[in-house]
Amino acid sequence: MTSFSISDELLFRLEEPGAIETCCLQSAIGKKLPNALYVHISAIEKLDPLLRLHYDRFLLIVGTQIDQANIVKFHTNESKISFLYYPEFDTDPHPALHTSIQVDLKDNSINYRNYFTADNPPILHRKETFVTAEYPNYAEFAELTRQEQILGLLDKTNFIGTLKGWQQCLDEKGVEIRNHRLFIITEYGEELEFSDLNFSKNFNHPSPVTFPPQIQRHRAAMMRRDISRPVRLALEANIFNQDTTFFDYGCGYGGDVKRIAENGFISNGWDPYYFPDNPIIPADIVNIGYVINVIECQKERREALLKAWELTKQVLVVSAQVLIDDERRGQVAYSDGFITRKNTFQKYYQQEELKVYIDQVLEVDSIPIALGIYFVFRDPTQAEAFRASRCRSRLSTPRVKYIDKRFEDYQELLQPLMAFVTERGRLPLPGEFPQETELKAEFGRISRAFQVILQATDRQEWDMITEKRYSDLLLYLALQNFNEPHKLKDIPPVIQRDIKGLFGSYRKAKETAEGMLFSIGNLSIIAKCCEASNIGSKRAHALYVHVSALPEIDYRLRIYEGCASRTLGRMDGATLIKFHTKIPKISYLFYPNFDTDPHPALHTSMHIDLRDLHVSYRDYADSNDPPLWHRKETVLTPDYPDYEKFVKLSQQEENWGLFDDLNSIRTLKSWQRCLEEHCAEIRNYRLYWQKDADPYRLKLAQAAKEARYRKTRGKDKV
Repeated sequence: MTSFSISDELLFRLEEPGAIETCCLQSAIGKKLPNALYVHISAIEKLDPLLRLHYDRFLLIVGTQIDQANIVKFHTNESKISFLYYPEFDTDPHPALHTSIQVDLKDNSINYRNYFTADNPPILHRKETFVTAEYPNYAEFAELTRQEQILGLLDKTNFIGTLKGWQQCLDEKGVEIRNHRLFIITEYGEELEFSDLNFSKNFNHPSPVTFPPQIQRHRAAMMRRDISRPVRLALEANIFNQDTTFFDYGCGYGGDVKRIAENGFISNGWDPYYFPDNPIIPADIVNIGYVINVIECQKERREALLKAWELTKQVLVVSAQVLIDDERRGQVAYSDGFITRKNTFQKYYQQEELKVYIDQVLEVDSIPIALGIYFVFRDPTQAEAFRASRCRSRLSTPRVKYIDKRFEDYQELLQPLMAFVTERGRLPLPGEFPQETELKAEFGRISRAFQVILQATDRQEWDMITEKRYSDLLLYLALQNFNEPHKLKDIPPVIQRDIKGLFGSYRKAKETAEGMLFSIGNLSIIAKCCEASNIGSKRAHALYVHVSALPEIDYRLRIYEGCASRTLGRMDGATLIKFHTKIPKISYLFYPNFDTDPHPALHTSMHIDLRDLHVSYRDYADSNDPPLWHRKETVLTPDYPDYEKFVKLSQQEENWGLFDDLNSIRTLKSWQRCLEEHCAEIRNYRLYWQKDADPYRLKLAQAAKEARYRKTRGKDKV
């Protein structure tokens, strides 16, 4: 038989129904799961020739886009292959998925998904099954799997497939894994390596703690793959500048110290267990991250917080675990906290309780940034500048619309004045503007110079900027009522001038803000604001707004939302804000794929009852039928990226009748059923008829769509 005929035969076999599924099921290489075979890239050449040919067809589509991929997933029930990238496959006993690229041979489509920023990514088990026996460290992988099987760690396959599920499983069993070595933590807190012990398959692990154990604080330290959340929020808040120094007090494994240094800052850290010999030195920004909640001694807890504050020159970042529900999974009451099965102590604070504790110990007014995370500023003026910055809208300088000879002649000189008024919402006061002398030399007064600007631009846009800056200040001043009493001198001079320029006096501004804050205590006013809003999605008893649109809504709603976020901190990563109109409540909803998924799924939600500041939280990450969001454009402003694309898809879906019964498509499965019933599928934000739909059903769906179109067209003519 010639080489040509062999290839021809393989191609013929490739088209036979069930050929790929049979090859995968019979493969001696790879990890077999329902509807899929997973193989390490190094083992591809050892596969059946038919699978290799199948693999090569997909390579022609993706080319070099999958150079980093190291695991290949052969789908057995679909003509698809997924290329998966686990960057720490060789070094991490249970590596996390970084990126996946799924290729569909039916339409040559490529679907990318990024898990790098996910806090609960999928992870791998039984690494030896993905590779051949010749692979480096194969024996090490296999031995770890054997030990995990003996301890029953791999029994709950549906539960341990993600990072959090696996970590919870390890915690419940009292097990740690480091460098492919398994350690057992006994009821006495003793650490024993599995390989040193003689376990049979009938081994029964010790029962939970039955008497007061010795607390092992160091075991609460986490090995992070990325910068910690409190320090990341500090970076995003722009409190770092070019010369900022950083110190991590209680740095654990030192991950934040390393990553802050990689960002170009002078960075140091100390930990009583991992880095006890490092010098403890002052720094501009000091982080005490999730330290005070693992110290069981109240006196030592207080001393640790005071020591971190003593080291702080500018900003102290304090974070601790907060209690957001009543679930205490597998924990034993102890002192004013709990002992975990790892023999670490955890003190769970209520969010407001944590603020009170920080403020009382340090005699400060801390600023909530997110759940369990606070900034404490050494300089009260810097603190007020930061608070004010969080209330400011992002505004653009109005464009030049009219040809004006005088403006053109002085455009270069007038540009700084345009930027100033955009930034402050007012004209500069005497001595405040660097180009004041030059402007006066040409125009006599700054106000005359601005009149030239008005001739070349839209006056209404400048009025809108003034109105926005007015409402920004009103929000800032209203929320000051939640702070400790402060003096006018603590407010930065430029903000004092803004207040005078826009309100006339500080006293008048405070009275206006306090009156506004008092008025929004009336829920009927909030309901009317929601009903009158031209931004957001109005639902029964609620208004939903994307976080990007928050500065554009009625300033009374901004103040209302500020009552929640100022006291407790906004949920990190929140996508939508829900204003309840029947009860005093604010909800934050997180849709991680909002920008990329036409109908994104809800990941988590946080609800704050403004009557007692009770926080409730719900996680949909592991749900197989999470709630979805439809009509994304309804919660956005028109300047949002891809807004028009969202609008066109929603219009198309409306025309096809997909939104006729909104109550029936609230969740993922119900939406998928709706698409199936209408023989529709979404690709690249467009609706298409399903290629493999039943011909009769497809004909009915097309007829219904056409009838709908004729009916709509008839109404339009009337």
